[in-house]
Amino acid sequence: MDKRFTLLQTVAAAGVFSAVSFWYGFMFGRESSRKELETVIQDLRRGNSNQNETPPQ
Repeated sequence: MDKRFTLLQTVAAAGVFSAVSFWYGFMFGRESSRKELETVIQDLRRGNSNQNETPPQ
């Protein structure tokens, strides 16, 4: 008994895989960015700005 996927089943499986991959990538990237920018976000919430610092050259 030979079991084969139809084209529609293959496309549907690829679509589900793509959607799940996109969702996990989006959430991981969002969390990573939040962690990296946490101090900047806290400074902005407190109203602290680093205007005394010299700009990078």
